[in-house]
Amino acid sequence: MRPIDNIIECQGALILGAGVAGLFTALKLAPFPTLVLAGARPGVSGSSAWAQGGIAASVGAGDTWQSHAADTITAGAGLCDPDIAALVAREAPGRIDDLVRYGAPFDRNLDGSLAVGREAAHSAARIVHVKGDRAGAEVTRTLAERALATPSITLLEGFHAVELAMEDGHVAGLFARSGTGAGARLVLFRARAVIFATGGLGALYAVTTNPLESRGEGLGMVARAGALIADPEFVQFHPTAIAIGRDPAPLATEALRGEGALLVDETGRRFMPAIHKDAELAPRDVVARAIHREIAHGHQVFLDCRDVIGAEFPSHFPTVYAACRSAGIDPVRQPIPVAPAAHYHMGGIASDGRGRSSLDGLWAVGECAATGLHGANRLASNSLLEALVFGARAAVDVRATVTPGAARGTPPAPERFAVPAPPHVLREAMTRLVGLERDEAGLREALCVIAQVERAGGNEPALLNMTAAAKLVTAAALTRHESRGGHCRTDYPHTDEVGVRTFMTLADAENISASTVAPALPRDLGKRSTALAETREPGTRKVL
Repeated sequence: MRPIDNIIECQGALILGAGVAGLFTALKLAPFPTLVLAGARPGVSGSSAWAQGGIAASVGAGDTWQSHAADTITAGAGLCDPDIAALVAREAPGRIDDLVRYGAPFDRNLDGSLAVGREAAHSAARIVHVKGDRAGAEVTRTLAERALATPSITLLEGFHAVELAMEDGHVAGLFARSGTGAGARLVLFRARAVIFATGGLGALYAVTTNPLESRGEGLGMVARAGALIADPEFVQFHPTAIAIGRDPAPLATEALRGEGALLVDETGRRFMPAIHKDAELAPRDVVARAIHREIAHGHQVFLDCRDVIGAEFPSHFPTVYAACRSAGIDPVRQPIPVAPAAHYHMGGIASDGRGRSSLDGLWAVGECAATGLHGANRLASNSLLEALVFGARAAVDVRATVTPGAARGTPPAPERFAVPAPPHVLREAMTRLVGLERDEAGLREALCVIAQVERAGGNEPALLNMTAAAKLVTAAALTRHESRGGHCRTDYPHTDEVGVRTFMTLADAENISASTVAPALPRDLGKRSTALAETREPGTRKVL
């Protein structure tokens, strides 16, 4: 067994991740002692800081939480948990009030009320934003400033978690790497409550809008410890990444289409009105596949903002404007070249209404969690909202069930703990074979590539975390013999009459991967998920 270089005792909760989910949870836990591990500077790095659109909440005149919940369920293509959708929509205005009290500088109308915008698949204007497209950056910065000023919260930078620390089936902390090269050290953080806020897996794809640290490691780490994973096949591709050859690709926020921007080809032809009644404001999966198919047929696709935004672009959407100008594009006078890119993972660590996972001692909040809110296709601007609602709920649960104090025991340490980047061959295979359109042959090829990457990786825990996440997405996609939301099978283009969520473990995914014959698992997994859901009783700690 590899020796542990250092042991750090957490007297309360240990939060992995310092985006909106992690920071908001820490603030809601106060004065409960909390240690937050951040890979880089809190408030600056991560997907949260890159979020442009805003946060959905029924705070506008005439809007209702019931309407918000209904829009969420419609966008989710038959897989949303209606109770969770209602819970989140009902609590959304309260979480916006929290952010206002913390100092988030939301845009306001002349009368002082919160300004709201509209995005695709919303029936009303209900998106609160900051300076047009800087909601994520400003909210994350605000939360980081408050967390740094809160005595009960300790933030540590420069640690890269590689493996959960387990004792007798209970999460007892985690192992993290500090430093690089020969000076790298393995640190055990012991804690009675561990909260994962590790984000998504977009950077497992070669074309993504996510920061390159969003590699699915949190999901893979928890899966390797035996946790139940929900809906991993559902990956959302943002329709309008700015196609200027950068990795990651800058984003042209959906709010631009909410303002009336149009999608056109190189001749100026609009194509969305012929595909969906809501045209450019159709659900994201519909718009993304439409653009993908236009490009596949040899067309270029552009987002034309000239007539509806024009000269106001620099002030209303400064982030998008700066990204365009850096590539020599003037969106005031030129249409913006766009293409779909991996953007958000609807699946994740299966968690309940209190943020509890199937592992005792582990909670999950934000994109790494799968609460049942998003179903098969996330409604725009529900992502930061989900982090806020379940961050608050997880904090309440931890404070009610965990007694502060040092954890005990020294779990076995991983033998290796380097932190490699995802190989290009893996990212390329995920984009080409597990992307917007999938089929059996491609998914089987992707599982072969993942297995090859694993064998070549020498049992590095961080790489195994990445390949575990990729394997879960691919295996679940192989077993879902239909097209629904963000999951499109060209060999199964129909949508089943009744939608069934996927619940699986890494062992399930490995069995699927090892099989040479397509297993008849969709119905089995559906039956098992229903049975598991029925065992979940209020106030219990049963496996999901």
